[in-house]
Amino acid sequence: MSQVNHTNKWSHFISLVKQSLKGVEHDYTQGSLRGAIVLLAIPMILELSLESVFAVVDMFFVGKLGGNAIQTVGLTEASITIIYSIAIGLSTAATAVVARRIGEKNPDAAAHAGMQALVLATAIIIVLSVVGIIFAADILRIMGATPEVVKEGTSFTRIMLGSSGVIVLLFLINGIFRGAGDAAMAMRSLWIASILNIILDPLLIYGYGPFPELGLKGAAIATVIGRGAGVAYQCYHLFKGKGIIKVKPIHFKWDTPVLKTLVEVAWPATFQFIIASGSWIVLAALIAHSGGTDASAGYQIAIRNVVFFILPAWGLSNAAATLVGQNLGAKQPERAEKSVLLTTKYNALFMSGVMLMFLLLAEPIISVYTDELIPKRFGIMSLRIISTGYIFYGIGMVMIQSLNGAGDTKTPTWINLFGFWLFQIPLAYTLVYIFKTGPVGAFVSIPIAETLIAVVAWYYFKKGKWKEVKV
Repeated sequence: MSQVNHTNKWSHFISLVKQSLKGVEHDYTQGSLRGAIVLLAIPMILELSLESVFAVVDMFFVGKLGGNAIQTVGLTEASITIIYSIAIGLSTAATAVVARRIGEKNPDAAAHAGMQALVLATAIIIVLSVVGIIFAADILRIMGATPEVVKEGTSFTRIMLGSSGVIVLLFLINGIFRGAGDAAMAMRSLWIASILNIILDPLLIYGYGPFPELGLKGAAIATVIGRGAGVAYQCYHLFKGKGIIKVKPIHFKWDTPVLKTLVEVAWPATFQFIIASGSWIVLAALIAHSGGTDASAGYQIAIRNVVFFILPAWGLSNAAATLVGQNLGAKQPERAEKSVLLTTKYNALFMSGVMLMFLLLAEPIISVYTDELIPKRFGIMSLRIISTGYIFYGIGMVMIQSLNGAGDTKTPTWINLFGFWLFQIPLAYTLVYIFKTGPVGAFVSIPIAETLIAVVAWYYFKKGKWKEVKV
C-alpha cells in the first residue's frame, strides 16, 4: 500500500512539474500550498538557474583572457548591480501590485499597473544609459582598477552600462509575469537571453568562423544581444493578449494614483537593493585595494559560483512573493504566511546541500576557471568562507522577498541598511585594516552579516505587520 501511495505522489509531482513548465493558468489562492509552490517555483528556479549558468560560463570564457579581463568583468558587474537594483526594485513593485490585483480577481487593473510600471521605467532607462556611456572609464577607476585594466576594459564597461535598458526591461516585464502567476513565461524569456549569450560568447570573444575576434568587447556584445532577444520575446507575448494580462492602449495613459502606488513600493525596494549591491561594490573595491589583482580575480571567480546557487534559491523566494501578494489580495493572510514558512523550509534544505558541496569541493570548482596559483588560492578560500552562511542566505532571501511581495518594501530596506552598511562594511574594514587580515577579513564579513540579516528579517516577518499593508 505504501508503495502505491509513493508512486501516486511521484506521479502527481511529475504532473505538477509538466503543468508548471507549460504555464497553465492556476488560482494560487486555493488548493494545495505544496502544489502552488511547485507550480511557481519550478519555472522560477529554472529561470534563474540558467541565468546563473550564464554567469559561470561567461567567467569561464573571459577567464582565458587573463587576470585583467577577469577583474574588468568583476568590477563592471559590481558597478552594474546598481542598475540591477533599480531593475529589481521596479520589478518588485510590479510583482507586488500585479499579484494583489490578480488576487482580487481584477486582471484588467493588473494589466494597467504593469503598463504604468513600463511608463515609469522608460525615463529611468534613458538616464542610466547616458551616464554609463559617458562615465565608463571613470567608474572602473573609482572601483580600484589599475590603468591597464581601465585601458583594456573601458569598451566592455561602456557597452554593458550603456545597454541598461535591456536589463531593466528584462527584470521588469518578468516581474509583471510573475505577479500574474505566469512564471513559465518569465522562465522562457530569460532562457532565450541566457542560451543566446552562451552561444555567442565564445564566437565573439575568440572569433570562430565568420565572427570577428573581439576579445572582452565580444563578451559584452553577446550579453546585449542575448538580453535584447529575451526582451523581444517578452514584449511579443505581453502584447499578444492571450494570457491573463491583456494589454490595452488605455493602460499606457498617465495614471497618477497608480504611478504613485508603484513609486511608493518601488523606491524602498530599489534603495533596498542599492544598499545591498552598494555593499558588494565596497567589498569588491576593498578586496582589490587590499589584495591586488590576484585577490580580486580569485574573489570574482568565487562570487560567480556563489551566485550560481543563490539565484535558484532566489527563484524559490520569488515564488513566496507571488503567493503572498495573491493571497493577501484574496483576503487570506494565514494562507500567505503558511506558504512562506513552507518555502523557507525547502530553501534551507537546498542551501544546506550547496554549503556542503562548496566546503568539500571548492578546489576542483575554482580550478575549472584558472590555473594561476595565487588567484586560485584566493578563490578557494573565499568560496569556502562565504559558503558557511548558505543556510541563512536561504532563510533570509525568503523572508525578505515575502515582505516585498506583500508590498512592505520599507522593512527590508531598513534591515539591509543596518545589516550591510552599519554592520558588514565596518566589520570588513576593521578586520582588513585594523586586525591586518587582508582580503580574508572581507570574505569573513559576508556570512556573518548575512546571518544577522536573516535573523532580523525572520523576527519582522513573525511580527505579522506585513499582513496589513495596502497597495
